[in-house]
Order: sequence, then structure tokens, then C-alpha cells
Amino acid sequence: MKKGDRVSGVIERIDFPNKGIMNVDEERLVVKNALPGQKVLAAVTKKRKGKGEGRLLEVLERSPLETAEHPCRHFGVCGGCLYQTIPYEEQLKIKEAQVRRLLDEVCESYKFEGIKPSPAAEEYRNKMEFSFGDEEKDGPLCLGMHRRGSFYDVVNADGCRIVHGDFRRILTATREYFAELGVPFYKKLRHEGYLRHLLVRRAVKTGEILAALVTTTQTDTLGEALASEPEDRAALERRILDGWREKIQSLPLEGKLAGILHVRNDSLADVVQSDETQVLFGQDFFYEELLGLRFKISPFSFFQTNSLGAEVLYGTVREYIGDTAG
Repeated sequence: MKKGDRVSGVIERIDFPNKGIMNVDEERLVVKNALPGQKVLAAVTKKRKGKGEGRLLEVLERSPLETAEHPCRHFGVCGGCLYQTIPYEEQLKIKEAQVRRLLDEVCESYKFEGIKPSPAAEEYRNKMEFSFGDEEKDGPLCLGMHRRGSFYDVVNADGCRIVHGDFRRILTATREYFAELGVPFYKKLRHEGYLRHLLVRRAVKTGEILAALVTTTQTDTLGEALASEPEDRAALERRILDGWREKIQSLPLEGKLAGILHVRNDSLADVVQSDETQVLFGQDFFYEELLGLRFKISPFSFFQTNSLGAEVLYGTVREYIGDTAG
């Protein structure tokens, strides 16, 4: 096995976080995004001292573990999820094996009490950062996740299964609104364009929602895109943002909008951050509840993305600590 070779084999296991392990001619090859039991075709990209790294080219045979019914329709193209075709019970077994291997590397002895499942295996995330882009060069506007293995291509995520339906409604309405207007997305290679990201946060317990549109300050592209009459750029941007806000406010959401925000970000890095945040409606925070406690959460503050899973985690820690009051 040497760099540049195309090799095939069966993935024996997957190490944290997404490293599929297979053996080729008694040498270990790490292939990211492959599942245990899959027979894959890979291109060797690195090779040294009896081990190497490979790029997944094709899944030749599905894994016997891939028996989940009705996986997300974006699976395989979207780069967001890896285990959608594996039943949740089997996912837990994979996670347990990963955790134990990590502990075995640093601990001589320990008591392993198993993996506690999340109360919800779908629609559990309370935060998502969606990207604007296109699925193919000069294609229609997309809003969703990066295509698996691609830094540039973006695929729509209207049917994403790990978020509540309110996320999907906001995502679809936002994409359709800006696609109809012809507003350009930010092209990372040229550093040109306006639309960058859509940030949505929704509390599981309170149902409160924050929606934040992240753009550049390049308003000079808006007039060209809309083929509008010459007008003040700031006024044109306000008109566009007001239209988006009204669109979001008109949606039949199950939760309650706590705030609609416009975030400006001119960073060259492909990150969701704020140079300036403007409140278009409501407020720039929302509330979530865990274990009877109420938390005030801002757009960019850290909070466990699985609220119900966090309750299990912190509840377990509290059981170990016991009642420390007084």
C-alpha cells in the first residue's frame, strides 16, 4: 500500500470521532466517514510507518448494521450526520466501544457503567448553523449543510431529522425569500456576496426561538441582484431585512419567536460570528430550562445542544455529588 493507491476492504470499527479502520495487506488505513461493516473503495492519501489515511471514494457494500427504517432523505449527501442508517440502539453500542477505547489508552483500571441514551433520538438539537451557497456552480440558491467532503458545496436541509420542524419551516421560508429576490450568497474564494448563514436556536422546554440572519456588509451587491431603481444602500438593505422579518413572523410555528436578528460578519474565516448585531424583532436572547433551573441564552453563548440529553448528563452528576445544600 502506497500513496495514490486505490484499495478496497471492510471497515472493522470506527474510532472517535469518525475514523473508520480497515486493514490492507496487514497495514492499518484510516478512512473517515465510513461505517463499521461497510466494504469501501478508498484512495490512499497518506502513508508512513505501517499505517495510512484514505479518502472514501465509494461504498461497495452496505454494512449489516444499516437496518434503520426511514433515515433522513439527505443522508449520504449532507455532511451533517454519519449514523442515520444505523438504528439508535446500535449507535449506542458503537459509542460505548469508542469511549472504552479512549479510556483504555489513559486508565489502567476503571468502573464502566455504560452509556445512557438520549431521551430523544430525533429532533433533539436546540441550535443549528445553516450555510448559504449552491449545490453546483452557478446553481440555484441553497441553504443547509455542506456537502459531505466538500468545503464549498451546500445542500438544502429542508428535511433535516435532528431538529424540530420549526427549524425546517424557518430554513425553507428564508431560502425561498432570498432566492426569489435574487440576493447573492457569499463566495468564500472571491470574498464577495451578501448572505452567509442562518442561525436558529430553539428551547426544547420553553419553545422560545431565536432566528439570526448572518450577512456581510457588502450591500453594493444588493441593487444589482434585485435590478432595482437606484436608492440608498442602507434603505435597500432595511427593506430586504424587513421583508425577511415579516416572512418569518408570518410562519405557523409551534414555538414562539423570542427574537429575529441581523448579524453582520465580514470575517474571511467560514465561521458564524458577530461584528455587529441588530435586533429586528423582540430581543437578542431566549430562555431554556434544565432540571428546574432557568437559563438566559444569547445567540452565540455556549449551551449543550441536546437539552434533554444534558438533563440526563447533569442529573447523573448530581446523583454522584448528592445534596450539598447547607
